[in-house]
Amino acid sequence: SFALPLGAENDHGHDHGDTGSAHHTDADRGRAATEGTEQGNALAHARHPVALAGTVVAGVIASAVVVGALALPPSSLSPQFASTSASTTPVLFGGRDVVTLASTGDTATFGVGEWATVFATATDPASFDGDAVTLTGFVSPGDAGAGFLLSRFVITHCVIDAQLAAVPIAWGGTAAPEGEWATVTGTVRSDSDGRLHIAADSVETVPEPEDPYEY
Repeated sequence: SFALPLGAENDHGHDHGDTGSAHHTDADRGRAATEGTEQGNALAHARHPVALAGTVVAGVIASAVVVGALALPPSSLSPQFASTSASTTPVLFGGRDVVTLASTGDTATFGVGEWATVFATATDPASFDGDAVTLTGFVSPGDAGAGFLLSRFVITHCVIDAQLAAVPIAWGGTAAPEGEWATVTGTVRSDSDGRLHIAADSVETVPEPEDPYEY
């Protein structure tokens, strides 16, 4: 409808003739005005269906976009995105407070993010050896011999600042496929070189949680 020229109905569509000729009579001017009005109305009526159709189509498309944006649930950050955003630098979630809390043995409520911080910053890894854990996350490829990584996005303020946390899982059984969500039950173990990992007792494939993020 925006493509239609404005003011077309004011175009009389007739030639006024040579302005240098004899003066028009009042009757001539009346007939000319009537003819111009009739032609303008005919042009407006001819274009009206096109304009109406364009407006309706544009309105339907715009409404569909708005309703879709409001009604459809937002997609969560995917494991595929995690594979492209993984960093070799450990990300700390909670920093010193998390490590201090972990050193007291109060780790029952720790998620993947908190344990990732402990694994990256613990100065006495042996003190965590034997801690029982049950964690849920999605499966990511691990280093050679590490089994796999259990990963989760951690949000500080909003999805824009989401960062990936991961903990290594040692598992001798068949791991869940990459990108699938799983619940791991096991025990924190300290390697001979002081690195921590989780020795899994069970790995159970589960549906993606309603809220896939940690905070």
